Amino acid sequence: MREHRQYRFSLIIPAHNEEGYLPRLLGTVDTARATYRGGVDSIEVIVGDNASTDSTADIARQRGCVVAQVTERCIASVRNGGAALARGDVLAFVDADMRIHPETFNAIEDRLATGKVVAGATGVRLERWSLGIAATYAAMVPWVWLLRMDTGVVFCSVEDFQAIGGYDERRYFGEDVQLLVDLRRLGRERGQRLARVRSAKALGSMRKFDHYGDWHYFTMIFGLVPALFRPPETIDDRIREYWYGDGERGSEEP
Repeated sequence: MREHRQYRFSLIIPAHNEEGYLPRLLGTVDTARATYRGGVDSIEVIVGDNASTDSTADIARQRGCVVAQVTERCIASVRNGGAALARGDVLAFVDADMRIHPETFNAIEDRLATGKVVAGATGVRLERWSLGIAATYAAMVPWVWLLRMDTGVVFCSVEDFQAIGGYDERRYFGEDVQLLVDLRRLGRERGQRLARVRSAKALGSMRKFDHYGDWHYFTMIFGLVPALFRPPETIDDRIREYWYGDGERGSEEP
């Protein structure tokens, strides 16, 4: 018998020292909740506070969010920590430096209602463009098309999330890719696929490019792809600094 759950959606936001970006995201979440056909009270918001030393947790509570305290500095653990408190049928994950589309929850609902989709993501629009950012984007688009995987707001049912064991906590990066790989495998057994909900793209922060330069990710790609095939618990100084440096985590995808 299916467990009765209190909400339709649980939106989970991992956050480490995100006092500068979290209010901006939550403003767009409020709009998307108000726009949702199922009603604003059908969506809960959970912030995974990952050992923040600023006012991230206080901001989350003041805005009515549930706060999951996670001390381990591993993004997969933070996402799972938020999911552990979720009371919704559908889990949705978004990084704290993004902003979501007003139709996010309606668009996800419509895709899931077809019965043909196991999970998916909304994709992102970018805050700004440059030659280096455009080259990076162009290098990654073929992989997105080929694998039908994307970033932005990632979603799946709570039952399927539990069936695959959630995010792989051995991984310090690429955990979002692994999640979609696992969900795609699960869906294939049922004749379901991953979906790209491009009508409700999130707005992606460019703070990594602002910090490291507009060409930095283009040169990193060629080193990161082989790293995905190393033992999942592998982490080196470059990965630790880029994804876990204080205040500079940001989105994993450009």
